[in-house]
Amino acid sequence: VIMPLLYAMVLGLALFLLKPVKWITKKQSKIAESAMLLFIGPLIAKLAVASGQSFHILLDVGPALVLQEFGNLGTVFLALPVALLLGFKKETIGMTNSIGREPNVAVVIDKFGFDSAETRGVLTVFIIGTVIGTLYISFLSCLCVSVLPLHPYAFAMATGVGSASMNAAALAPLLSAFPASMSTNIQAFAGFSNLISFCVGIYFCIFLAIPLAQKLYAWLEPKIGRETPVSHLGEEE
Repeated sequence: VIMPLLYAMVLGLALFLLKPVKWITKKQSKIAESAMLLFIGPLIAKLAVASGQSFHILLDVGPALVLQEFGNLGTVFLALPVALLLGFKKETIGMTNSIGREPNVAVVIDKFGFDSAETRGVLTVFIIGTVIGTLYISFLSCLCVSVLPLHPYAFAMATGVGSASMNAAALAPLLSAFPASMSTNIQAFAGFSNLISFCVGIYFCIFLAIPLAQKLYAWLEPKIGRETPVSHLGEEE
């Protein structure tokens, strides 16, 4: 199950890249970027209402909704070594300390400065996540629902990655895969989980993820870091 949003992204990108098409340019892409936030707004409101309706069920879950934020640390251990092997330097700290959505971008810019290598890294991941991440997480959600024997609410909690578009893309397959009677609660868990990723995720980033990424970078970079500079991201650190 793929959301119409994803079809629109693919078609829009294809028309933007096609040379014969003259009526979709950078000007239209800038307008569409701002309009995207407006179109996502009603979906966020719907998820918020569903969360309020099912708040008693959310309370029964207990600390699980917050503890899931420790999953953000997985990006440090998995992605940072790969980024070093690809030749990135301090950009890896910004790239891999979290999934790189809006709160994380703000934290990295505030901590390292706008012109830092870490900020170049987090902005790179943010842009790629916006363009490719929505497609990726939709297919990943379909695959996980098909092969993993987990509760629907667990899948719903996993969609809360701190991004409205990615949250919606991952949620669509769940609503189609499970009975309609569960849809309100699934939306509630997805919306509340996404909200927690925004709020609690900031503190995980500040106190755990970034310090861990810095220590891991200092330890691994001399061992597996490549000597060639990443010229398109800036001068070698």
